[in-house]
Amino acid sequence: MSVSWGLLLVRLIIGFLLVGHGAQKLFGWFGGAGFGKSVGMMRAMHFRPAEFWAVLGGAGEFGGGLLFMAGFLWPLGPIAIIAAMLMAIVRFHLPGTLFGAKGFEYPLLLLLLSGIVGLVGPGHFALDVALRLHLPTTLLFWLGLVGAVIVDAIGYFISESGKQAHAQTQTQSAAQG
Repeated sequence: MSVSWGLLLVRLIIGFLLVGHGAQKLFGWFGGAGFGKSVGMMRAMHFRPAEFWAVLGGAGEFGGGLLFMAGFLWPLGPIAIIAAMLMAIVRFHLPGTLFGAKGFEYPLLLLLLSGIVGLVGPGHFALDVALRLHLPTTLLFWLGLVGAVIVDAIGYFISESGKQAHAQTQTQSAAQG
């Protein structure tokens, strides 16, 4: 039973932090920029369509955090968090170092903790247990992880191709002007 208490504590802390961060992006709560600025940031990073990627990122954090905290529809919450943190690392923190101004230690920690708890399960104090939901968690976790990596890869390559096209346009404009 003490393991379940530990899992509950980890789920509540990690979930709370991610719900707050997602709420900043989606709703502008807690001093956040809100959805319009999140879309602008995605547009500036060459994600197309920017609105889709802003919703996906914010929902991965906000919705994933809620599911993670509640231990509901396990393991969809951990998968959403892993997807959001993987994109945060590869697109927003790299090529920074593990530690430093653009360090990726914090999203990496969230990703790893979500992955570990996603594999272990939510423990006894979870909504799935109370509602007697029995999803094929191991299979769903691995399929969801593959899906998350694929979606993140698509987003990354869309963003990178947009970045390269923008750089090429800038070079051509400078050569003509």
